[in-house]
Amino acid sequence: MNAAPRPTAKQYWDLTKPRVVALIVFTAIVGMFMAVPGWPPLRESVLGFFGIWLAASSAAAINQLLDSRIDAKMARTSWRPIVAGQVTPRQALVFALVLAALSMTILVLWVNAITALLTFASLIGYAVVYTVYLKRATPQNIVIGGIAGAAPPLLGWAAVTGMQGEWDWAHALLLVLIIFVWTPPHFWALAIFRRADYARAMVPMLPVTHGVQYTRWQILFYTVLLVAVTVLPWAAGMSGLFYLGGALVLGAVFLYYAWKLMDPPDELYAMKVFNYSIVYLMALFAFLLADHWMLPALEPAAAFELHQLG
Repeated sequence: MNAAPRPTAKQYWDLTKPRVVALIVFTAIVGMFMAVPGWPPLRESVLGFFGIWLAASSAAAINQLLDSRIDAKMARTSWRPIVAGQVTPRQALVFALVLAALSMTILVLWVNAITALLTFASLIGYAVVYTVYLKRATPQNIVIGGIAGAAPPLLGWAAVTGMQGEWDWAHALLLVLIIFVWTPPHFWALAIFRRADYARAMVPMLPVTHGVQYTRWQILFYTVLLVAVTVLPWAAGMSGLFYLGGALVLGAVFLYYAWKLMDPPDELYAMKVFNYSIVYLMALFAFLLADHWMLPALEPAAAFELHQLG
């Protein structure tokens, strides 16, 4: 019998999909800051950050474990540690379970029960429901499964408030809605470029089941819907004109990319749309955060001007 490999720290790190998790955790942090005026409570923020990060990392590792046969058939994922034989399935499972246990321990003991419950539901939704069932069952897999992936702002919000405020659920779910609507155009752009991989792995992604042109129309539709949804935080009074301006500019660029994808200049253009979608989400949430900090600074100036006019 061959001895089991001894994975390096980097190979375990690669199991957690660190770039994907970084974006997830960033949106959770923005949720924390949006939840309260000023600085969120330090203990809940720091421990909530670690709990959410560990849960997202665990979900990513479970996803790689359950998808290893599919990953082996796809050029994009054939390098992953389990497929490459650098980490055994048993090692990956133990690693993922340890991360999940640490996450739940931190969230239950030192943050609050509602955050632990929501985080666990998100972990199961992505790592099990999406990976095991939805991904293989329907071309709408990424739409339905996107509910779990869109949860991080809600998790961050819950970590610092316990969802006790009158408007906590409504405002936090607006941030969730943004990511939920963003996910299809983001992922379908990648799926267009990698459609041969998905066909080989027999994964019913939309470009495989309904064709590329139909998928392009769906990307355009969801991008239009996304621009409309990103106005809602301003309409609900969660953010001001600084965010609104940034959201509209970012959305206009995304619409340009989606429209041009209808008749792209080359096959690589779908990846340009995919890459921009990542920058878009990071920038959009950065605008939310910056605007949140600008509002308290602007309010005294506005009050002074009204006093002078009076």
